[in-house]
Amino acid sequence: MRTSNAWIRWSISIVWRRPASGPNRRGHFVRVVLPCLLLTALWLTAATGRADAQTVTPDLFSPNRQSQIVTQDSPLRRTTADAMDPLNGLKLPDADPSRRATSSASTPERVGQVPTYGLPAANGAAASGYDSLNRKRLKPKYYPGQAKPKPPPGPGSPVPTPPPLTAAGQLRLSIPPSETASKPPLPPAMAGTIVGQPPRRRLKLDDDPFGAVGDYAGSFMVKTAVEVMAGYDTNPGRLNSPQGKAFYMVAPEFVAISDWERHAVVADLRGSFTGYGSQLTPVDGTPLSAPLDIDRPSFTGHIDGRLDVSRDTHLTGQARLLVSTDNPGSPNVQAGLAKYPIYTTVGGTFGIDQHFNRMQVSLGATVDRTDYQWSKLTDGTSSSNDDRNFTQYGGVGRVSYELNPAVKPFVEVEGDSRFHDLYLDRNGYARNSSGGYAKVGTSFEFTRILFGEISIGYARRDYIDPRLSPLEGLLTTASLTWNATPLTTAKFYSDTQLGETTLPGTSGVLSRTYTVEVDHDFRRWLTGIGKFTYGTLDYQGDNRNDTIYSVSGDLIYKMTRSLWIKGTLRRDWLDSNQPGQSSASTVVMLGVRVQN
Repeated sequence: MRTSNAWIRWSISIVWRRPASGPNRRGHFVRVVLPCLLLTALWLTAATGRADAQTVTPDLFSPNRQSQIVTQDSPLRRTTADAMDPLNGLKLPDADPSRRATSSASTPERVGQVPTYGLPAANGAAASGYDSLNRKRLKPKYYPGQAKPKPPPGPGSPVPTPPPLTAAGQLRLSIPPSETASKPPLPPAMAGTIVGQPPRRRLKLDDDPFGAVGDYAGSFMVKTAVEVMAGYDTNPGRLNSPQGKAFYMVAPEFVAISDWERHAVVADLRGSFTGYGSQLTPVDGTPLSAPLDIDRPSFTGHIDGRLDVSRDTHLTGQARLLVSTDNPGSPNVQAGLAKYPIYTTVGGTFGIDQHFNRMQVSLGATVDRTDYQWSKLTDGTSSSNDDRNFTQYGGVGRVSYELNPAVKPFVEVEGDSRFHDLYLDRNGYARNSSGGYAKVGTSFEFTRILFGEISIGYARRDYIDPRLSPLEGLLTTASLTWNATPLTTAKFYSDTQLGETTLPGTSGVLSRTYTVEVDHDFRRWLTGIGKFTYGTLDYQGDNRNDTIYSVSGDLIYKMTRSLWIKGTLRRDWLDSNQPGQSSASTVVMLGVRVQN
């Protein structure tokens, strides 16, 4: 190829060489031109035979001297995308040399067309834009049933909305009805579109879309609720020979939380009343171990306050009230009662919290007063319960250290003394005592998935009467929450109490309870709750040991934020080592909850 090009340049130079002047000028020109034409024809014949080696293309007319290859930075260089454009009529060179001749032969003739200088016509237009060659554009294809954009009705109409896309960028097959439903217009004040209005703060995501909204009373957020339930209990008196009764229950709630920059006050008041409408019937004239009237009230309330003296010093206080009766099946229930005697416990705690960098020291003084009503018997008489009335004075201290924001171990010590209104009880025992507990534990929080508090210790109570042995035992307390999934939450509770008793020769009762609860949201508006409770009652000095079991399941249907429907199924067992004291019952309840 290089030799042929050199031969042509030599021939042309001979043709255009100026001959000598004279009469032989024309003959000299003919003698020179004829050999050149003959050589050119021979060269073209050879080049045609090697069409696969070189084809006449626009690249041969490159403006660069002595080069047929356009440089990379040249604006006239075609790109791969241009060669692949089906509307441009170009194709990439085939990698197979045997097919190059066929590809070149099938290329359409470009004689008479507008030169493109390496770029296709209408190269800058979109798939649906303007094309100067008036070529047909490809229309997008949609799946069956997929929403299609509507063309504008005429000039001046707004640009049609493109079809919706998924998170992956794909076209969505359908649009949910909620997106196309009629929605009321949003006021400009709420939308934040008023000129000069500061932008509205984005509201946080509601964790409980069916929770109580509450109302503001001054600077307090107040939430109220009431549950009205009705059901059937196969053994409400927890008798060895069960007697079933239908019942109803009304349970109001009141919660108030302050919304202050400093200081804080929280009030939590919850109560209930369970009525059966009819009395139990004695069997063969024998007094029952349960009252004839088994209606029971219950109330638990406390008000907590915190006064921020400084950043590291806080004064704390709590006022509490408990209204209840003895538990059904308890040996403290007298035989031949007409109704349960109600007792109240009123108390308070006043203390101080002091922070020393990561260390926190809390000290508090406690006082509680417990009073029992007189017992009404089935024969119309009454008996005093003054020997069960007592006042308790005590103090509690706690030291904790924050190892890191997630773990905070602590040590807690408590001591108290109980003074009864009567020095000797109905059986001639002196019940005044002193005692307390010491425990160590930690509170922790791991990314809100597992958090709570757990501790272990030892409790002991000594009585003035030498005939009463010390009441003591291992102390276990825990309150753990595990958010297994966004829909499932598991909870574990454990508590230990040292209680009073009226049994002769018995110091008291050491009670431990362990509860496991699992909450699962089948839907945001449908929640299932499963609970299992295991407890032990150790009457030290009487050799009586009771074991309690309870399995329950709740199903809550949340119709709105203000109205819930709740159903409960529960099975209770009391297993005692004393003959005739074991019992079992099944409880079924259905009701509504109204809250605000």
